[in-house]
Order: sequence, then C-alpha cells, then structure tokens
Amino acid sequence: MNHRIQVSEIPRLGRAIRDERKARHLTQTQLADIAGVSLNFVSQLESGKPRVQLDKVLAVMGALGLELQIVFASSRPREAKS
Repeated sequence: MNHRIQVSEIPRLGRAIRDERKARHLTQTQLADIAGVSLNFVSQLESGKPRVQLDKVLAVMGALGLELQIVFASSRPREAKS
C-alpha cells in the first residue's frame, strides 16, 4: 500500500512511525534491531522528542519500508542564494 502522511512537526512523525510499527505487529525492540538503532532511540522518536538524528530516523523509516520525501511549502522553485 502506498500512502502519504504530511508531517510538519517531529511529534507527528513519531506518531506515524509508531502507527506503522504497530500495523506491522512489531515491538519497539524488534524495530530497533531491524533498523540497527537502540530501543531508547525508537522510544524517543515515537514520543516526538525534538532532538533525534536524521540518519537514525531514516534507518527506522527504511526498516518499515517508508521513505522521506521533501515537498516545499511554496509551489515556486527556490532560487539559490549567491
């Protein structure tokens, strides 16, 4: 199934990851093992802690078969600053 979740804040990302983990019937410990991160990290991520490392977030998302897509709020392309 391919679905999109709009995330504009860390707590929403944590909830989305928790929901996907539960939908796959995984415990936090199992997800941590698959993603190669600590149980504490998965717990903090799902709790919406604002200080998480992006590489670890991507590892957790990858373990769940999720990908990160960045969509700019403005429909105009951003110009590079010189």
